[in-house]
Amino acid sequence: MAEPRTVRIAAVGDIHVTKSSQGSLQSVLAPLDGAADVLLLCGDLTDYGLREETAVLVRELQAVRIPIVAVLGNHDYESGRPEDVRGPLCDAGVRVLDGEACELLGVGFAGVKGFCGGFGRGTLGAWGERAIKNFVQESLDEAMKLESALARLRTPRKVAVLHYSPVQSTVEGEPPEIFPFLGTSRLEGPLNRYPVDAVFHGHAHRGSPEGRTVGGTPVYNVALPLLRRVNAASGRSPVRIVELPVELPDDAAA
Repeated sequence: MAEPRTVRIAAVGDIHVTKSSQGSLQSVLAPLDGAADVLLLCGDLTDYGLREETAVLVRELQAVRIPIVAVLGNHDYESGRPEDVRGPLCDAGVRVLDGEACELLGVGFAGVKGFCGGFGRGTLGAWGERAIKNFVQESLDEAMKLESALARLRTPRKVAVLHYSPVQSTVEGEPPEIFPFLGTSRLEGPLNRYPVDAVFHGHAHRGSPEGRTVGGTPVYNVALPLLRRVNAASGRSPVRIVELPVELPDDAAA
């Protein structure tokens, strides 16, 4: 028989760890002990994508006693060596997804960085100069990676982990001029074809904390600067926690 239970998913992005960030995440991570079952890190884990920054991040994450799933963000690519971020995190037991999927506690997670491109009628098309076509192709490639990861999931409960937003509603609050650089509707297509229970992303520091896809799936912007601002008055931790009901086999729930 299967035993029903709730899996508590904590999510935060844009923590931007630097070489001098030791101890800066304690106030963010400490409340997760006993409050969450899985932690999602939604990109921009470091400031410049340096191995030295990643070493600080790994030490900070040693305080986390629950499984961690992560995607990289644009800042993690800044130095041109994203493997200097991904590698040490994987060695430390973090599941870093880039078009891959994994399953934890009966929930399937599909992760990809995503890319820019704009939303709705403002989505950039592959027309004109080769540079424009290459830019659009990057957006299409990231969407295809997300679709491939989602297609591999077989769990009843599914979650998408991104850095860039798949919907405009969660970037609103940022200057409209930069909306096209904060995400793209091309990432929403796979989410409509392979429905998930929730989507988490970062990147839009001054955006909105919650939106929905056209299919009604909740989308959560978990950029740390945003969550710090919206949770400041209540004194709540700047981490989003979402509960998903799942059914686990008896031995897995024990």
